[in-house]
Amino acid sequence: MAAGPADFRALYEAEFNYVYNSLRRLGVAERDLEDLIHEVFLAFHRGRDHYDPARPLRPWLFGIAFRISSDYRRRAQHRYEVPEEREVADATPGADEQLVWRERRPLVLRALDTLDLDRRAVFVMHEIDGCTMPEIATVLAAPLNTLYSRLRLAREEFATFVRRHQRNEDKGMKNESR
Repeated sequence: MAAGPADFRALYEAEFNYVYNSLRRLGVAERDLEDLIHEVFLAFHRGRDHYDPARPLRPWLFGIAFRISSDYRRRAQHRYEVPEEREVADATPGADEQLVWRERRPLVLRALDTLDLDRRAVFVMHEIDGCTMPEIATVLAAPLNTLYSRLRLAREEFATFVRRHQRNEDKGMKNESR
């Protein structure tokens, strides 16, 4: 796939928000997102000759984002940071859906932060991005059964975190009403 500058610019503009959201979901701090987005697109540009245009583009980009965010998270200066929760505007869903997402987003991001990176990547690709497990296996170069196991564990950990948070919220509301 030898894309010219105009084609690459169009791809960059079309997929910027997807890469941004993917990196954010993989735990990249807000202050580092812009740099890592550029790293993802540079890596794609360098390896574009290996990309098969018959395959979906987003799983390929997610694989690059996964590797870059993995390297990012391994760096010592990022190990103890608590990510800030900043919302990114998305014009696609309706206003009511945006309101629900805005209320739930901080909880989702905190729940994602509890997952280790391997489980988190499978969870994000499958549950949020809608990739199939065979696509994920190709992108992450992992056995399908291993990925199903990671997805199952990630779902359990995610649900446990959300339930615990909701119980704590319910207790707080009961205490306030007294």
